[in-house]
Amino acid sequence: MSARQKPRRLPPFSGVLVLVMASTGLVVVDLTIVAIGLPLISADIADGASAESVVVTYMVAMGALTQIVGSLSDRWGRRSLFLAGIGVFTLSSLAATAAPDLLWLNIARVAQGAGAAAIMANGIPLLSDRYAGEERDLAIGAWGSFATAAGLLAPVFGGVLAETFGWRAVFAVNLPLGAAAWALAVRVLPRAPGTGGAGASGAGAARRTDWLGGLLLMLGLGAATLLMLRPGETPWSARDTAVLVTACAASAAFLAVQLRAPAPTLELRMFARPAFSGAMLAVLLSRVLTIGGSVYLVLYFSDGLGMSPTGAGLLMTPIFLAQIVMGMVGSKLIGTRPPGLVIGAGYALKGVGFAALALLITPGTPWWALVVPLLAWGAGGGIAGAPVMAVAVRVTAPERVGMVAGTVSTLASLGAGVGTAALGAVFALRGGPGAEAVTDGARAVLGVSAALAAVAVLVAVTLIGPRRVPGRAPAPAAQGPAPAERRPVPGTEDPVPTAEEDDEDDSFRART
Repeated sequence: MSARQKPRRLPPFSGVLVLVMASTGLVVVDLTIVAIGLPLISADIADGASAESVVVTYMVAMGALTQIVGSLSDRWGRRSLFLAGIGVFTLSSLAATAAPDLLWLNIARVAQGAGAAAIMANGIPLLSDRYAGEERDLAIGAWGSFATAAGLLAPVFGGVLAETFGWRAVFAVNLPLGAAAWALAVRVLPRAPGTGGAGASGAGAARRTDWLGGLLLMLGLGAATLLMLRPGETPWSARDTAVLVTACAASAAFLAVQLRAPAPTLELRMFARPAFSGAMLAVLLSRVLTIGGSVYLVLYFSDGLGMSPTGAGLLMTPIFLAQIVMGMVGSKLIGTRPPGLVIGAGYALKGVGFAALALLITPGTPWWALVVPLLAWGAGGGIAGAPVMAVAVRVTAPERVGMVAGTVSTLASLGAGVGTAALGAVFALRGGPGAEAVTDGARAVLGVSAALAAVAVLVAVTLIGPRRVPGRAPAPAAQGPAPAERRPVPGTEDPVPTAEEDDEDDSFRART
């Protein structure tokens, strides 16, 4: 038996894996790292006015474009779009570093968000093209765990940079990292197009790009994101009503167009598969809990316990470490255990961490008493989060992987906005100024997060059942570099699915 057929603990090392993880880390860190420097930006180039638009413009651009870029990568190939994404992201970071005023900085952030969308939408497809079977699950698990953990560490990193070198360093740090990512991408990415470029939907699909659907999706998601990021303490206005109507109308029109488009931006029939819908709901809930929960936990660390920004960020490292380690464990477990049970167990552990924190935190709680619940939070997130991506790829036709990646990233962005806004409303009901009020608000947020984790458990065990997720094919035993496309051939999965699952798979593939 070849060594490649033995069970693995980690994915095989490759330049593609390093590239995707590092590039994704850049994008995710930029979601939150800039928020640390907002007071400095406001004082320097905004004349004391609010600089929150610097965060909003980035999130709106990325959230609105990710699904579109993901669908285009299936038709145009991964390499060109990924290289374009890195190039735009790096050059716009240079423009942001040199910004003389807030308008310039916001324009640069829009371009940065567009580059980030191209990077995020191609991450899963590149890994799916490079790996197969167990190796693919482990690689996607490593990618997902690293991305989430990078977002959790961003406040620490941003605090150190902003306090030491000023706010421009928050953008300048992307320049050498982006240049290195570009050079690595040129070296390791295959020149042949990905699945979509060479598959059945190749040139014909490229000529039938769904531009109308893409524009409607950008409008709907952009309006929805702006609405979710509005300050919660401000009264509802006519402008907010107009934004809400725009988001609803554009989203409804987008769905109508997708049902008729010959090559849709989002294939709605994918959601007819319970396992796919369950995986997408799990992605949304995961980001609601991770981003929304961490925002108000960090606020408790700073205002409830009186910690410095750097100290509050360092106390989040147990989540980071547990997320990385247990993400690989979760990816490994779905090879021998029902994916729904693995994902559900992860959310259950995450919910236990939330509940324990809600019971423990007070203005006088010692920091060390919170380490075990934080480890439970991170471990549960790793076990649940990493397999979700692998499940979504398993139940999707190979020529739709880019579309799936766009859906995952779009839902993750929406989840971050929904989590921050919804849990912020919970915090506002119980919280306020002062250590005691902040603690009460954070306790309420953690309690609601524990309840949402329980909902995620039900979603996982109900929708992601063993009969609804085909087994994975083992990775090939061939030596030497892997080809650009190493997806399992439909019908060769092991273990063999039931007759009911076979009928469902054949029906779905025929439709798509």
